[in-house]
Amino acid sequence: MEVESVKQQSSSPWPKPSPPPPPSPQRMIITVASIAAGIQFGWALQLSLLTPYVQLLGIPHTWAAFIWLCGPISGMVVQPVVGYHSDRCTSRFGRRRPFIAAGSALVATAVFLIGFSADLGHLFGDLNNRTPKPRAIAVFVVGFWILDVANNMLQGPCRALLADLAAASQRKTRIANSFYGFFMAVGNVLGFAAGSYTHLYRLFPFTRTKACDLYCANLKSCFFLSIALLLSLTALALSTVPEKPFSSDDISIDSKNTTAPAAAAAAVPTSSSLEIEEDAGDGVVTNSNNNNNNGYSSSSVVKQLEAPVPFFCREIFGVLRSLKRPMWTLLLVTGLNWIAWFPFLLFDTDWMGREVYGGKVGEGGAYAAGVRAGSLGLMLNSVVLGVMSLAVELLARGAGGVKRLWGCVNFLLALCLGLTVLITKLADSTRRFSAGEPLPPPGPVKAGALALFALLGIPLAVTYSIPFALASIFSNSSGAGQGLSLGVLNLAIVIPQMLISVISGPWDALFGGGNLPAFVVGAVAAAVSGLLAITLLPSPVPDDVPPSAKTTVLAGSPTTTTRAAVATATTMSIESMTISN
Repeated sequence: MEVESVKQQSSSPWPKPSPPPPPSPQRMIITVASIAAGIQFGWALQLSLLTPYVQLLGIPHTWAAFIWLCGPISGMVVQPVVGYHSDRCTSRFGRRRPFIAAGSALVATAVFLIGFSADLGHLFGDLNNRTPKPRAIAVFVVGFWILDVANNMLQGPCRALLADLAAASQRKTRIANSFYGFFMAVGNVLGFAAGSYTHLYRLFPFTRTKACDLYCANLKSCFFLSIALLLSLTALALSTVPEKPFSSDDISIDSKNTTAPAAAAAAVPTSSSLEIEEDAGDGVVTNSNNNNNNGYSSSSVVKQLEAPVPFFCREIFGVLRSLKRPMWTLLLVTGLNWIAWFPFLLFDTDWMGREVYGGKVGEGGAYAAGVRAGSLGLMLNSVVLGVMSLAVELLARGAGGVKRLWGCVNFLLALCLGLTVLITKLADSTRRFSAGEPLPPPGPVKAGALALFALLGIPLAVTYSIPFALASIFSNSSGAGQGLSLGVLNLAIVIPQMLISVISGPWDALFGGGNLPAFVVGAVAAAVSGLLAITLLPSPVPDDVPPSAKTTVLAGSPTTTTRAAVATATTMSIESMTISN
C-alpha cells in the first residue's frame, strides 16, 4: 500500500517545484528591518501625545476612542489590498519597494497635516479661546486617516520583503521578524523620549504660534524629526537592498510551484494523523488531513491554476474560505491578544494623567505631568522590548516552543493589566493636594507604575514577532503570497482595534469614567489568549524535516504524540526518493 501510494505521488502530473533561492545576507535583512524604527517613531508619538492632543482640540474622552477607528478601518482595507497587489507588482523597481516609497511619502504629508491642524483650523476660522475647534479637528482627522493608510502601506510590504529575503527559511523568517521588533523598539525609544522632552520645540522656534501652544509646538517638532528619520532609513534601504523585478509569467510559475506539493500531498492516503512533537523551540503539532497545507486548503489552491489571476475580492474571500484550523487558530489567538493590548496602548498615558496623577485635561499641570511620566514609562517599555526582541529565539527554545512562549507572556500581560487596578487604588488612597491641585503620587506608586510599563515590554516583544513569523511560514507553501497572507493576519489585529475603539469609551463611562474597565476586559482577553495559544495553536514544521514529510505532515489538531512520528515521516521521504530514482 505504501509503495503504491508513493508511486502515485512520483507519477503525479504536477511539475517539480523549483528550489527556493538562498536567503539574502543578514545585513540586507537588518537594513530593511530598520525602516520599522522610522515607522514606530511616528506611531510612538501617536500613542503618547495624540490622545491628549485631540482632547485639547475639544474632543471629550468618551469620543476620543472613535478617532482611533481611522487606523483599523484603513488597515482592514489597505493592508490586504496592498499585500495582494505587491504580490503581483511587475514594476521594474521590484514588488515591494514601490509601495514602501509611496507609503513614506504619504507619511510625510499626513504628519504635516496633523502637526499643523491647530494652525490650519485657526486659519479657516477657529477661535483660540474656544473649544471644541471643529476645523482643526477636521484637518486632524484627515491627516490621521492618511497617516494610518500610509503606515499600513509601509508595514505590510516591509514584512513581506523581509519574508522574501528570508527565502522560506523558518529560522531566517523568525530572525527577520525579531529584528523588525527590535527596530520598532528603537523607534519607540526615540519617539517616547522626544515626547517626554518639553523643550524640543526650541529646535524649531517657528512651530510656536498663536494657535499652537507649547504642547502643540513640541508635537510639531517631534513629527519633524520623525519624518527625517523615516525618509532617511527608507532611502537607505531602497538604495542598498536590490529586489528582482517580478513578471506576470512569474506569478503563474510561482503559483504552480507552491501548489504542486499540496496536490501531491493530497494524493497520498494516510491511515491516521501524523504529528511531530515540539523540539528545541522549533517543533510542530500537526496532522495529515489530506487537504491541508500549513493552514490552507489545497483544493482551493489547485483551482488557482485553472483560472487567470482573480480579482482581489474573490482572491481574499477565497483565501478566507480555504483557511484551515491552524491559520484560524492563529487568527483567533492574535485577535484576543490585541483585544488585550489596545486599551492599554491607546490610553496608557491618559491612565497615568488621570488615574495615577489625578489630573484633568486642560486643568492645572497634574494631567500634563502624568502624560510626561507615561511617556517615560513607554520609553522604558521600549528598552525592554528591544532587548527581548533579540532574545525571542532563545526564549522560545527555553519555553519549549514558540506557542508556549506566546502563551506564557500572555499570562504575564493579563497580570500586568490587572495590576493597573491595584496601582490606581494605591494612588487614590495616597493622593495629596496643594491649593486644590493634586500633587504627584508618592515615589513607590510612581515607581510601580513605571515598572509595570517596563515589564509589559516582554509580552510586547513576542507579540511583534511570533504571529507575523507564523503567518509568513504558513504562507510559504500555500497558494497565498506573503503580502496577502500578512494582510489576512492584519484583519485579526484591526477588527479588535475597531471593537475597542467603539466600545471602550461608552464601556468606561458605564462604570463612571476612567480607563480601568477597559483594562480589566483586556486582562481577561489576555488570559484566554494565553490558554488558547498553549492548548490549540500549532507550530510550524521544522526546517530540518524533509520536504516530502512537510507536505504529508500537515497542520491540524494539537494533540501530544511521540518523536516516532518524525522517524515515520523521514522514512516515507527516503522510500519516496529511492523509488523515484
